[in-house]
Amino acid sequence: MRTLFSFILAILLFASCDKPQKNFLKAQGHHIVNGRGDTVILRGMGLGGWMLQEGYMFRLGFLGRQYRIRESIEDLIGKEETERFYARWLANHTRRADIDSMAAWGFNSMRLPMHYNRYTLPVEDEPVAGAHTWLEKGFALTDSLLEWCKANRMYLILDLHAAPGGQGNDLNISDRNPDKPSFWESEANREKTIALWRKLAERYADEEWIGGYDVLNETNWGFEDSTDFRGISEKTNAPLRQFLMDVTHAIREVDTNHIIFLEGNGFANNYNGIFPKWDDNLVLSFHKYGNPNVREAIQRFLDLRDEHDIPLWLGESGENSNTWFTEAIELCETNGIGWAWWQNKKMGINQPLEIKEPDGYARLLDYWSGKGEKPSREEASQILDEWLENLKLENNIFHRDVVDAMFRQVYARDAIPFAENAIHDGSIVQAVDFDLGRQRVAYYDTDTASYHYTPGVNTQGNRGHSYRNDGVDIRPDSSGYHVFHIEDGEWLQYTVDIADEGLTKLLLRVASETGRGRVALSLDGHTLSPANAIPSTGGEQAWATIAIDIPALAKGKHTLRVIAETGGFNFKSLAFGR
Repeated sequence: MRTLFSFILAILLFASCDKPQKNFLKAQGHHIVNGRGDTVILRGMGLGGWMLQEGYMFRLGFLGRQYRIRESIEDLIGKEETERFYARWLANHTRRADIDSMAAWGFNSMRLPMHYNRYTLPVEDEPVAGAHTWLEKGFALTDSLLEWCKANRMYLILDLHAAPGGQGNDLNISDRNPDKPSFWESEANREKTIALWRKLAERYADEEWIGGYDVLNETNWGFEDSTDFRGISEKTNAPLRQFLMDVTHAIREVDTNHIIFLEGNGFANNYNGIFPKWDDNLVLSFHKYGNPNVREAIQRFLDLRDEHDIPLWLGESGENSNTWFTEAIELCETNGIGWAWWQNKKMGINQPLEIKEPDGYARLLDYWSGKGEKPSREEASQILDEWLENLKLENNIFHRDVVDAMFRQVYARDAIPFAENAIHDGSIVQAVDFDLGRQRVAYYDTDTASYHYTPGVNTQGNRGHSYRNDGVDIRPDSSGYHVFHIEDGEWLQYTVDIADEGLTKLLLRVASETGRGRVALSLDGHTLSPANAIPSTGGEQAWATIAIDIPALAKGKHTLRVIAETGGFNFKSLAFGR
């Protein structure tokens, strides 16, 4: 009998060992860990613009909120076509290919900014007061996204970005209509929010690739002092704490598996009165934008971590230059903090994917902003259809430099080629195709990031907001792009692969109105002398060629630096010859 018992026990133990460990994340001391107890550093991306549009994402800052963008589209093409527009928007913006790509780039998690109206009706539209009508479309979209994440072994974190009524005075973030009661002014709105989270938790309770629930994004509200418009100075935040406790209780009635992420007031920066903890599986999520990437900038959160034995997560950050990205992520990971960036795609250069403006888009912007005439329905439909197609991954512009800055450059101190630079006699390298790498490694620019929340600092990175997201200033021209606003001492590095021996000429294409500039070269770490004066060419884009003698280059890899000993000129390209 003992032998039989031992045999059965061995089989059970074998089966137990063979069964995959659950991947549920949980809070454990200062860390987020998985089911095996391994520390997990979340490296995530927010899917901004999919379920919730903010005007700035599409050069529509003057409209701001999604409901106003929708009204503006409806004014052009009618209600029925607008319904179809938004159905196609949801279908095109985020697809399996997007999630596969982000997994391949290095992301291990996604943060889904949810608009409540994809899941339930507004309070004022409920047929029965106090009831909750559930809309299957939002849940189905979330199910699909979860399946794509699971296929890539990525965690999906659900984020209620727009709560019923809107949770802040920054109207655009939560698509808030100030003519209606806010989240904080309506008990019915809060009850609907809690019911929604209970519904979501019930649906996903056993899903191990759900990373957790970010229950209320960026409250910015004056509870005690209504003039504290952003909620930055609130001392107790009592209504926020009460809501967080209430929603935790509702979730725990149906789901004891998942992390609940807590965001404070003041855009997830003010945690006065939020603690002590009321649950063992909580994570403090703070947000960080436009301030220096030094320990002092996050010290108050590190102190909260120590005081309350709670993990930290940088739940939202970004909207800056590559230099700032690298430094912010390095700061987080050095301190054991995971992160989620904002956002994966929009119009602009400071995210992995850029949505191209459709032809004629300026006509829509002019009309909507009151500067132009109303386009015809047919013209508007054509522009909007192209916009919808431009949402698709295959039609986006991939910013490899952004991804490189977020992953490789965090730990690497070397530069790699931006583009294939196999050099033959007559080969041309565009000035904007300098190497990928950190500031002072691949390039040096005197202004590499935006510190828009730091008083007295007026820097911005790439002043032209074009082509790349490094600190180098780039703007478009009639035949591509060029580097402009070159200041004294700035330089660009190019790693080239010489295929033809005996190349002894470097031809720089430059322009200057003043003739002030002087350019020097460095080859494989050795400065070539003397510096060469830039002549006055008659205009900022009146290009002239300067021929510079260089030592004959052997076949293979070489690094060349173009150094602005004196700035004041623009730089288009460099070519090699004999």
